[in-house]
Amino acid sequence: MAVVLPTPFADVSLREVAGASTPSVYRTVASSPQGLTEDEVARRAHRHGENLVDVDPGPTLPGRILAALRSPFLALLAALDVVFAVVGDARGAVTLALMVVASAALRFWQQSRSDRAVKALRSRVHTTVTVRRRAAEGSEPVGREVPLEQCVPGDVVLLAPGDVVPADVRLTDTNDLRVDQAVLTGEGLPARKSADPDEARTDPERSPALCLAGTAVVSGTATGVVVATGAATYSGTLARLAVQGRPESTFDLGVRSVSWTLIRFMLVMVPIVLAVNGTVTGNWPQAGMFAAAVAVGLTPEMLPVVVTTTLARGARRLADQHVIVTRLNAIQDLGAADVLCLDKTGTLTEERVVAVHSIDATGVPDDEAADHAALAVRAQSVPDGRFDEAILARLAEPDEAIQDALWAPVDEWGFDPDRRRSTVEVRREDGVHLLITKGDPDEVLPRCDRARAGDDVVDLDRGRRLAAGDLARAHAQHGLRLLAVAVREVPRLGTCEERDETAMVLVGFVAFVDPVRGSAPEAVRRLAEHGVEVRVLTGDNPHTAARVAAQAGIRAGDVVEGATIDAVGDERLGRIVEDTRVFARLTPAQKARVVAALRARGRAVGFVGDGVNDVPALQTADVGIVPASAVPAAKRAADLILTDPDLAVVASGVVEGRRTLGNTLKYVTITAGSNFGNVVTVLAASVFLPFLPMLPLQLVVQNLLYDAAQLALPWDRVDRRYLRAPRRWDTRGLVRFMLVFGPLSSLFDLATFAVLWWGVDGGRSPEIFRAGWFVEGLISQLVVVLVLRSRGAPWRGAKPAVPLLLASAGAAVLGLLVVTSPVGALLALQAPPPSYLLWLVVTVSGYAGLAQVVKVRLGRSYPLLT
Repeated sequence: MAVVLPTPFADVSLREVAGASTPSVYRTVASSPQGLTEDEVARRAHRHGENLVDVDPGPTLPGRILAALRSPFLALLAALDVVFAVVGDARGAVTLALMVVASAALRFWQQSRSDRAVKALRSRVHTTVTVRRRAAEGSEPVGREVPLEQCVPGDVVLLAPGDVVPADVRLTDTNDLRVDQAVLTGEGLPARKSADPDEARTDPERSPALCLAGTAVVSGTATGVVVATGAATYSGTLARLAVQGRPESTFDLGVRSVSWTLIRFMLVMVPIVLAVNGTVTGNWPQAGMFAAAVAVGLTPEMLPVVVTTTLARGARRLADQHVIVTRLNAIQDLGAADVLCLDKTGTLTEERVVAVHSIDATGVPDDEAADHAALAVRAQSVPDGRFDEAILARLAEPDEAIQDALWAPVDEWGFDPDRRRSTVEVRREDGVHLLITKGDPDEVLPRCDRARAGDDVVDLDRGRRLAAGDLARAHAQHGLRLLAVAVREVPRLGTCEERDETAMVLVGFVAFVDPVRGSAPEAVRRLAEHGVEVRVLTGDNPHTAARVAAQAGIRAGDVVEGATIDAVGDERLGRIVEDTRVFARLTPAQKARVVAALRARGRAVGFVGDGVNDVPALQTADVGIVPASAVPAAKRAADLILTDPDLAVVASGVVEGRRTLGNTLKYVTITAGSNFGNVVTVLAASVFLPFLPMLPLQLVVQNLLYDAAQLALPWDRVDRRYLRAPRRWDTRGLVRFMLVFGPLSSLFDLATFAVLWWGVDGGRSPEIFRAGWFVEGLISQLVVVLVLRSRGAPWRGAKPAVPLLLASAGAAVLGLLVVTSPVGALLALQAPPPSYLLWLVVTVSGYAGLAQVVKVRLGRSYPLLT
């Protein structure tokens, strides 16, 4: 069950170059600080190709055709088609071949529509990168902008705020560089980078000496040398998972199980019919035709078409709800899901931070902390992440005292994830220098010995210090994050050092909130009502993850971190994932391992993510879901793309998936039961009838008329109670249903045989006998669908949809026209006398009434009934 990410040469070399000295790095990539020559760039571009990770040409035309044909039901139908061809029934073989083509064409058409929609979402923005190159050997290096895709290994790149890192870069020189790595790690705070060798040789995404493709420069500048491009980058390693084979989903397993159930029935019943009929009659050619009729009777010929039509209808309904389906089967996988794992950012939250208020050290509302925080932000070279941007957006107006004093920036020490604080030095016109430190209260408070309380400055004794800490914790418990602000007047410094961050005055706190989407709690509640548990899997810190989960209505409990995942075996992890709702500080492999552990315990898992770091989990889950803003690699790995990232859309998709599955299973179960009843009837008839009760081609045409009516099932209603719980394909339910309702239909078929033999003189005319059973079998199947499609009575609860009623009535009329028109002669059918219609009404009514009684008494035992 352990999830192992690919380890290409690029990943190994990243660790090596991260720990190497700068001269060694240049030697490794055969470059120099002056950059490559244009001739060398051309040679490397030819060797390594374009620097593109997320190019997805999509499947070729033959590939799409093969994907459309890759269905167990189509394989079963194709095998039966071969049988027809072998026994010389050309019309039957052609009919089945047309069904295979129709189903495959529907699947191909729907998949092509999805591919076009996904391509329309992909960004067409062209990005450039600044590189240092030389015209030729010995010439002076110059900086120039080139398209990102023209970057090659060995290029010397210059990074500045706002730049997207074009490839995997080993830094050689930095100036207060901070990089947003959320696309890889999920962490909201920028990471500080340096050119110092990474002696610990940590994971590439954590190494301070590496900037990886796709990350973004928040502040500072740097020079680095490209060590990997395109598919060889760390992001490319993860992206390749998007095109690798994924584990079988619940739909795949269910379809395969149903297919094998039908095949087993066929393998058992066909030899029995052949042996019984051949022994009784001695006519082995006729016995062979009987056996072929059984094979036809057990096969729901239009099953692939009906399933595909139902899925296509579900895809269209989901499109109306802002969901693009890239894998049709994923619709029913979503309906089967009982666990939804998600990375909180952008799904539970609005992906922004808002400053809400400012207080002094005692908790009294006071603008002083906000004013000093705003001054510090304006003195920085660039805003240091989302918190500084929130300060500028909401609290950037200083009070008159600070506004009247013109402060000039002198020096700054930017935010560092290890220090969890930042400091600036500013100078007033009268020469006063002021240090302003802002950051995590746990880091700032120990550096303060006094605090502001109203207009006074008091000693920060033990009691006040404990009270300030309690204040910070109380805010955290209410879903707020506090930024502590401290100041200190100092002599002229010029360079900030850590020893200067002492004996400071605690000005107060600024409170922030990462707003949870207003619809998130309702969406979580709705998912819970429908039997879907929500798990949070994030790379962010445990406190933030727990807070967001609680605000969204998810019972956080104990938060499990990624280090714990690595420390336990598969069995222990299985117990952990069942009991834990929030996982934090997870790597891509750890996310995928949590998903795999849930699936190993029999859970059907959906995963919502948007970054490259989510690709392994998207591939491991039964159904992968991403917002339209996700990186291309994540979109390529996904089964569903949300044009609206609201979690409520996912909740609606779950319901739609169950509706789609419910309507599909109506056809599968009822048709399989009816067809098994036909087989029992044919087996009984083989004992005492001197001829086939119906020819194989007649069975195919009867099934075709019935199946054509069932193409309206995608528009049918589904009982609300059915939508309340996860639903899967259930072979055990199918077998029980066939064994009960199949023989039930055979009772009325055999009664019809008696009437046809003795009452309509069908014993002398096989054509009349077959026509009588053709009509009775068709109409009884159409009526019983209306009876068994819902748990309640046909006229109560989820009533049949009008399209289904019209389609059923139309198929019944066509069946009558077939046996009474010249078409009947072509099929070797002759219309029975008009008096037979009276018996037809009696037998169909009796069958429908008895089916309703059996359903009411035994319906709870059959989970496939809706």
